[in-house]
Amino acid sequence: MMPAMLLAAGRGERMGPLTDGLPKPLLEVGGRPLIEHQLSRLAAAGVGRAVINLHHFGGMIRDRLGDGSRFGLEIRYSPEEVLLDTAGGIARALPLLESDAFIVANADVWTDFDYASLQAVDGGRRLAHLVLAPNPPANPAGDFFLAADGRLSETAAGGGEKFTFAGISVMHRKLFAGLRPGPASVVPLLRAAMARGLVGGELYHGDWMDIGTPERLQALKTRLERAETDLS
Repeated sequence: MMPAMLLAAGRGERMGPLTDGLPKPLLEVGGRPLIEHQLSRLAAAGVGRAVINLHHFGGMIRDRLGDGSRFGLEIRYSPEEVLLDTAGGIARALPLLESDAFIVANADVWTDFDYASLQAVDGGRRLAHLVLAPNPPANPAGDFFLAADGRLSETAAGGGEKFTFAGISVMHRKLFAGLRPGPASVVPLLRAAMARGLVGGELYHGDWMDIGTPERLQALKTRLERAETDLS
C-alpha cells in the first residue's frame, strides 16, 4: 500500500479561539482527535507509513502521536519553520515519503472513506486522482467537473457535473517537478495538470465532512452523540 501524507500544518483560522492554544487536527470528536481517526483508517487500509507536516503547535501533534506504533504504522514528521501551504509542504516531505505515488489527505477531514480502494497513479497518464463529494452547503458551486470517463476539469468544457474536492487524493511526485522551495498551493499545479488531461477522480457518496468551522465541529459532535444514544 502507498504511504500517506496528512496535511496538519495549518492554523485553522476559521476555528477562532478553538485553535488559539491547540492545533486544529487535535480537536476532538467521538473522544479522539480528528487526526487520530484519520490515522486509524489509514492503518486499517494497510498504509504502513504516514508523513505529517507540522507548523502551528506542531510539537503538540508530535507529542500526542509519537512514532505511530499505537496506530499500527510508522509516523514521520516534516516540520515547517514557515508555513509552506499544500504544494510547498508536500514537496518538502517527498524524501520522507520514499514513493513515487502517495495518498494525500487533510488531517481535519471526517470520513468513513476506504483508503484501501485508492490506486497509485503512474505519473504518465495520471499525475493525480482526487476524491470528490456531493457539494455541501458551505460549497454549493463545487470545485471541479467530473466527466464520464473519470477525468477532472476546471471548466464545463470537459463535461460532467461539478463536485467538491474532499481533501483526499493520490498524487505523483512528478506533479511537483520544477516547484521552487517555499510556500505554494497545490491548486495551480492541479489545474495545469487537468488542462493536460492528467487528473482523474471519483465521486464518494459516503460519510464525509470538512470540519472547517466551530459550527461544523459541533454538528459532527452532536450527530455522533445522538448515534451513540440510539445504540445504548
